[in-house]
Amino acid sequence: MKNNLVEFRKRHGFSQDRLAAKLGVSRQTVISIEKGKYYPSLPLAFELARTFSTTIEELFIYEGKKD
Repeated sequence: MKNNLVEFRKRHGFSQDRLAAKLGVSRQTVISIEKGKYYPSLPLAFELARTFSTTIEELFIYEGKKD
């Protein structure tokens, strides 16, 4: 799964630290999501979308299963 989190975060003027604090997660969690190493829980994905006034689908791009 790809994501556009870095673009949305920068567009809205958030540092990784500030976004992490707003979401109640660690900066490392934000970094891991941005790098695609960690997939957020559904509640966290909704909170990210709400933070940036967008949809989950705009933030995260599902590419389907890899065979």
